[in-house]
Amino acid sequence: MMLVSVYIFLLLEILVVSYFDIKTRKISNNWSIFNVVIFILLLFFFSDIYDLSWGTFFYSICFFFVGFLLFTIKIMGGGDAKLLASLYLLIPPKLQEESFIALIYSTLLIGGGLLLYKLWIQRSAFKLAFITQDFRRIKDLLGKKFPFSPVVLLAWLVWGISHYFKLNFL
Repeated sequence: MMLVSVYIFLLLEILVVSYFDIKTRKISNNWSIFNVVIFILLLFFFSDIYDLSWGTFFYSICFFFVGFLLFTIKIMGGGDAKLLASLYLLIPPKLQEESFIALIYSTLLIGGGLLLYKLWIQRSAFKLAFITQDFRRIKDLLGKKFPFSPVVLLAWLVWGISHYFKLNFL
């Protein structure tokens, strides 16, 4: 029952964060701070599931550092990286790998789909930019970052459905 409660809590949180991310293109630091506070409470009340082992922090640390790198090269927003790092503190360690795989699939599906869509609708401009080796134009054609929290929401939904129905497509 506790795992279902955590799943629903995170689903609602990601839904709200996604709404504001789409609307404002910003994710407040308050969400990450809130998640850290909830994690500390989970450590006390559910010490059989959450502990201070390396496994508990592995994905959070990876998201923090990889997210920082992606932020510095302007691929991912800083709020997205901090949100992912803090969300993975709340996902029970034994379920983190499964949810990470769902996140990878969702990112590839949506990111790849958006890339193919942009390439298709602006194929003439891309072709000219490649021929003339105008890399700045290529970057402009690809456009700005897209809100990543809806991708996280999709991954969380897919993971939850597959986990609930014991489907093996992840």
